[in-house]
Amino acid sequence: MSLDAQPAASTAPPQAADATEISEARAAAAESLEDYTLRFAPRSYRKWGPGVVATSALGGIAYLADFSIGANIGLTHGTVNGLIGILVAATIIFLTGFPLAYYAARYNLDLDLITRGAGFGYYGSVITNVIFASFTFIFFALEGSIMAQGLYLGLGIPRWIGYLISTLIIFPLVIFGMKALAKLQVATTPVWLILMVIPVVYLVVSHPDSVSTFIAYAGDSGGGISFASAMLAAGVCLSLIAQIAEQIDYLRFMPPRTAENRRSWWAATILGGPGWVIFGATKQILGMFLAIYLVSTVPGAREFANEPVQQFLVTYEQLMPAWLALVLAVILVVISQIKINVTNAYSGSLAWTNSFTRLTKRYPGRLVFLGVNLAIALVLMEANMFDFLNGILSFYANLAMAWICVVATDIVINKYLLKLSPKKPEFRRGMLHDWNPVGIVSLLLSGGISIAIYFGALGETVQPYSPLFAVGIAVLATPLMAVATQGRFYLRRTDDGIDLPMYDEDGNPSGETLTCHVTGMDFERPDMIASAAPGPNGEKLYLSSLALATDRTGEHVLPKE
Repeated sequence: MSLDAQPAASTAPPQAADATEISEARAAAAESLEDYTLRFAPRSYRKWGPGVVATSALGGIAYLADFSIGANIGLTHGTVNGLIGILVAATIIFLTGFPLAYYAARYNLDLDLITRGAGFGYYGSVITNVIFASFTFIFFALEGSIMAQGLYLGLGIPRWIGYLISTLIIFPLVIFGMKALAKLQVATTPVWLILMVIPVVYLVVSHPDSVSTFIAYAGDSGGGISFASAMLAAGVCLSLIAQIAEQIDYLRFMPPRTAENRRSWWAATILGGPGWVIFGATKQILGMFLAIYLVSTVPGAREFANEPVQQFLVTYEQLMPAWLALVLAVILVVISQIKINVTNAYSGSLAWTNSFTRLTKRYPGRLVFLGVNLAIALVLMEANMFDFLNGILSFYANLAMAWICVVATDIVINKYLLKLSPKKPEFRRGMLHDWNPVGIVSLLLSGGISIAIYFGALGETVQPYSPLFAVGIAVLATPLMAVATQGRFYLRRTDDGIDLPMYDEDGNPSGETLTCHVTGMDFERPDMIASAAPGPNGEKLYLSSLALATDRTGEHVLPKE
């Protein structure tokens, strides 16, 4: 069933809307039909089963940076401290990622749209979008650096050329959005798993002494168990907390949850959402194990033991001739880099486009910001950021945790316990206040104080615990701000002017359609809002959230209630 307003072709647009703006909105809508930039992901597009969505989401965690992270913290802090840090970080990441993944899969929204209605406001979430976009190009650069290491070792290609290759190879793969990415991730996952798992299993079985050497390794300091060292290790791992946003860029395409698919839906949501950290933590431990094995058996390996291509090359050489080991190590690195960096590039381009369009009311196209994101990542690679991996990730972790923990706390406490934040997510312009102090103030307090602690503002004794301060302050400040403001800055309106129900009988976003007055295209009910300006005959007009985002005159924006 479809309830259509009078289409744009037969309705004169309100006088303040110019032809350029209408043309731009139509072009934006047409382009975003593939990846649904800025928008709710409609039911008509979500044709994948839960298993395919989860597999596609997990394909994005094929990155090898985990091996480098595990290697660095193990070699620096020792095995036991490293393991404690990894487990602490994984627990925090899982707990904070669960409510975000649920909201994305249930209501088919990306994390920016969720953030808007979870304490930040329509424009306020631009701040967190910049934090997330930074995550994507930092990790793109890390993975591109690892691929360049592989190309240098296997083919002798100079690293600066390898950085360029690892960047340019991604651009054509990301142009076509979710459909192409889903096929790529599903097709490459079995090969990636075989290349990564089998050699490690063989090493453990054939060299059982490597396990005892691994457990006994004390790190550069040579000390025993230290909670401070463990927290420093956790801080590096917690920089990956923003990975949930990339998982959500896939999870938003989950099919509606019904009685028939309830079990598979939940399994896919948990596995493809916060469950990514189970695989991530496992890879960090494997990276730690391989690095310590290298240091213990290969003279001079301390200089390159944190490079995944070297880790796997030595492992493969236990199984096969050296030339074949080198070929497979390079193949693994290239496959892993492509799998994660298509996700980094895709998600980063969405984040930049989203922010730019909201601030300027102009839609330049996602491909423009795909180029911007890749260019920034290339500059970081050429600056040899791989050598400063721990420092970059430790600093970034404070901002990432502040953002994710504020949103997760708003969902769990402010929405479900205090009921001061609207339980159903809202993201449309005009329905939300532009800025919400609940999330913004909490983010500034959490991120600002934890960064100050990271740089030693409270002394060296407290310095290692900056990640825990980021989490704790976010969890405390978010509900306190909601109580202080009594939830007044969440919703600007409660009525979007449309009589059709927003959700179906199962609580899923409705599949009913309306025609957008500006673009002339049909959009599903959750993506639509009534226009403040009536048609030429006084009839009610409807706009998609994307068309409203590019409305520079503001005449279509409903007034505050």
